[in-house]
Amino acid sequence: MDVTATSALVVAIVGVVLAATGLGLSWWAWIKVKRVRDAQRLLLGSGRKDLVDFAVSLQGRVDDLHRSVDEVAAGLSRVDRRVDGTVTNTAIVRYDAYEDTGGHQSASLALLDSARTGMIVTAIQGRDYARIYMKELERGRASVALSPEEQEAVERAMGR
Repeated sequence: MDVTATSALVVAIVGVVLAATGLGLSWWAWIKVKRVRDAQRLLLGSGRKDLVDFAVSLQGRVDDLHRSVDEVAAGLSRVDRRVDGTVTNTAIVRYDAYEDTGGHQSASLALLDSARTGMIVTAIQGRDYARIYMKELERGRASVALSPEEQEAVERAMGR
């Protein structure tokens, strides 16, 4: 089989075109791989971990964060229960217990928690004596009847 100069030239040109195409595709693939590696370095930082290791460590940090949030929520729940049991609602009502006294010397003081549980302290002031009374309230109910002034002190305390 005889190969002429023309056919050898055609084969050579096709070979050069194929080689140039191969080089072009290689260069394009190299650029794409370089971009992926740059993006991976940006994502992982300067470490030499692979993406799976990074995802696992990230999941561990997210789990730690969830545990921390649960601990904070439990702590807040405990604080809420403690605050609900403290004296948070107070009011004082001053009045004249007797007609012959003036200046609103008598007073009823309500000291209650958020559930209307607590006490009422009443000081009755006369001309020549003073008396102090204490009444307990359990969820808004008193074991002894409340005077109108004591009832007003409870309503004012809970109205805040």
